[in-house]
Amino acid sequence: MNYRHAFHAGNHADVFKHLVLTRLIALMSRKEQPFAYLDTHAGIGLYDLKGDQASRTGEYLEGIARLWDTPDLPLLAADYMQVLHEMNPDGQLRYYPGSPELARRLTRPQDRVLLNEKHPEDGRLLKDNMKGDRRVAVHLGEGWHVPRALLPVPEKRAVMLIDPPFEQLDELKRCSQALKEAIGRMRQTAAAIWYPIKDQRQLTRFYQELTSTGAPKLLRVELLVHPLETPQSLNGSGLAIANPPWGLEEELRELLPWLAEKLGQTKGGWRMDWLIAE
Repeated sequence: MNYRHAFHAGNHADVFKHLVLTRLIALMSRKEQPFAYLDTHAGIGLYDLKGDQASRTGEYLEGIARLWDTPDLPLLAADYMQVLHEMNPDGQLRYYPGSPELARRLTRPQDRVLLNEKHPEDGRLLKDNMKGDRRVAVHLGEGWHVPRALLPVPEKRAVMLIDPPFEQLDELKRCSQALKEAIGRMRQTAAAIWYPIKDQRQLTRFYQELTSTGAPKLLRVELLVHPLETPQSLNGSGLAIANPPWGLEEELRELLPWLAEKLGQTKGGWRMDWLIAE
């Protein structure tokens, strides 16, 4: 339990993950019917980019800082950037929202936000950061138990983010198992797994495991900031999205080339395809 996301807050992987998450929430919100948002490894929800941990690595400088003053922001990034500007009203980039804060701000009064964090100190901070919003419930426990503990939800619609720290060697396998369990308990769950792009052999096995989860459909979306063969590097990150809402694929075809151009370091790139076609 040594991982602390504050060191990586606002980096290229966060920007990619959170932009896609805001579009997931926006598309789910087109229908009046409520939905529940579930976060298996939530973190603390809010991050100070000028704080000790984030400033020590400076990873946000190659991430959100590249977008902060960009004049040519696409319309699809509006929800994401609006939250950031609301959190930084003086126009200086300092505070960054984790997925819990994005979900809290972008979901509607009829929706619920169910968060889980295993790290004891981070869990306390998360509860602190989320207090005052009666739609939000914070659980302190093992993230891998969330599908069986919280699904199915009464709302009949759910968005789940599975985003572990990837400290353990078996976490890709546990991600696919968690997805299989989520689909088994509530087939229509729109579940997104975030994963790092480092070891291609591990990822090949992971892709194969994902195709056996029983998801009705599964979209693979990846953003690269370095070429795949770059050694000892986080070359990019991906999202495997089960049951993506209608319209997401089309939106991402518009967003991903722009993101790859803005966030690419040695060489930006992207890909999107169906691991399980409908």
